[in-house]
Amino acid sequence: MKSRRYCLTLDLKDDQELIAEYRRHHEHVWPEIAKSIADSGVEGMEIYLLGTRMFMIMHVNEQFSFAAKDEADRSNPKVQEWEQLMWKFQKPLPQAKPGEKWLLMERIFTLHS
Repeated sequence: MKSRRYCLTLDLKDDQELIAEYRRHHEHVWPEIAKSIADSGVEGMEIYLLGTRMFMIMHVNEQFSFAAKDEADRSNPKVQEWEQLMWKFQKPLPQAKPGEKWLLMERIFTLHS
């Protein structure tokens, strides 16, 4: 299967204690959350942080779709619990529509060598 990559961004609230707690949660992601991510077709995921801005890279297989992931997440009580907990730390970007969190980024440059 051919892998695809998506890059997304989201902000954290500007509070060093909250950011530290958010980092701690991501050192020990709940097993149900990791399973939900993998089951959706995500083969790899990384999150980077600079100040309050986060950047996520997702490598997904051909079965992955954002719509299917959203639907599965809505029907999974453990994912809903995790998302509610994470919202304590996260802050929507100015461009976000109501209820949106992670937003897809547009690639504007590629170097092939």
